[in-house]
Amino acid sequence: MSHATLAEAAADLAAGRTTAAALTEAALERIADPDGEGGRAFLVVQAEAARASARAMDALRQAGRAPSPWAGIPISIKDLYDEAGQQTRGGSKALADVAPATATAPSVARLQRAGFVVLGRTNMVEFAFSGLGHNPHFGTPRSPWGRDKGDRATGRLPGGSSSGAAVATADGMGFAGLGSDTGGSCRIPAALCGLVGWKPTAKRVPLTGTLPLSFTLDSLGPIARSVACCAVIDSLMAGEEAWSPGLPVPVAGLRLGVLQGYVTENWDAGVTSAFEAALSRLSAAGARVEKLVVPELADIPKANATGGYASSEAYAFHRGLIERQRDAYDPRILSRILRGGQMAAADYIQLGQDRARIISAFAARTAGYDAVVSPTCALVPPALSEIEDEAEYGRINLLLLRNTSVGNFLDRCAISLPCHKPGEAPVGFQLMGEHGGDARLFAVAQAVEAALAA
Repeated sequence: MSHATLAEAAADLAAGRTTAAALTEAALERIADPDGEGGRAFLVVQAEAARASARAMDALRQAGRAPSPWAGIPISIKDLYDEAGQQTRGGSKALADVAPATATAPSVARLQRAGFVVLGRTNMVEFAFSGLGHNPHFGTPRSPWGRDKGDRATGRLPGGSSSGAAVATADGMGFAGLGSDTGGSCRIPAALCGLVGWKPTAKRVPLTGTLPLSFTLDSLGPIARSVACCAVIDSLMAGEEAWSPGLPVPVAGLRLGVLQGYVTENWDAGVTSAFEAALSRLSAAGARVEKLVVPELADIPKANATGGYASSEAYAFHRGLIERQRDAYDPRILSRILRGGQMAAADYIQLGQDRARIISAFAARTAGYDAVVSPTCALVPPALSEIEDEAEYGRINLLLLRNTSVGNFLDRCAISLPCHKPGEAPVGFQLMGEHGGDARLFAVAQAVEAALAA
């Protein structure tokens, strides 16, 4: 049951084969396992509140009044969502003295109203500003792949910035984790931990009650064990009617555009092998797999050359805090934020114009495709030791972020699915839909997920 999907957990709850209290206690035991990753994956464990919530859901279900089929299923939330009575620290010591939130973020409150049990707050890259998953303040959770249980100092990066959300979900510490995605922060850790990560069209899920990285690019989404799991949580976070599976979309006839150009550079051999095998399986199942050349993609790095939205908008938010708490920041994160202070207003305006042009060109070239696909990341999980060198830290971070950040820049929905064989290094298969085409992309992703599992 520790690695079940939401649908499987809901079915067991409905049939009386388990209880919310049992699911919650099992998750808390994994978090507390001294040989596990719980101590790095979670910054705050809300054990007693979670137990009380689980007991309440069991009582409501026994009385026939469960608020939803998922009532009593435990999940985690990233340390940038507000919860009434809890500090929102963003994985940083710079906010160690911040006052507890007075209200809960709408996206979290909606899940709580559906009966989900919040286990606690998960670790993350400081202020969400890296794709590596590294946190020098609270420790770095390890990817499930390649762990050496005999030496806690070794291991591989989990991806970021939603590192704890992914590791907790992969290790059975809850059935899903809420993350955020500004340049790939749900999809990268999902890819490096063998999970499904979802980025909605920006602003579809309200950002109210969350710490920002980039007001323009931020999106809120889940990391979970299946496409359907992500769809359920996403619909509730967006305040929509709870998602339910419709008629299955056949793989045969799907038109998939395989992005060419700079997103294909510097792939790890394991990524190349897994991605090409996935394309072959989809083609054999009847999908129309076509190379897709979009010359305007090469203009994205040029548009971001003066710092991009993340640095400039992060600086606008952080400059007062930096004046007071500069020494509390991770120096690597601080330097990226400070770069935003050097961006001229004219550069920011030009960025917006360039972005609009590239979005328009991309939409025209991808019309008619059911999804645009690529590897989620160019690399399998790098070793933690690789980023000790400053140059390698920067190189690996940019490579992990490169493919996923395209979806954020273009303001499209996107999802990462595992496509590696059991026992091999985890590799993510990314599908990108149209702006506002979230429901359609979920349907396409389900079809691809089923074909890759066949």
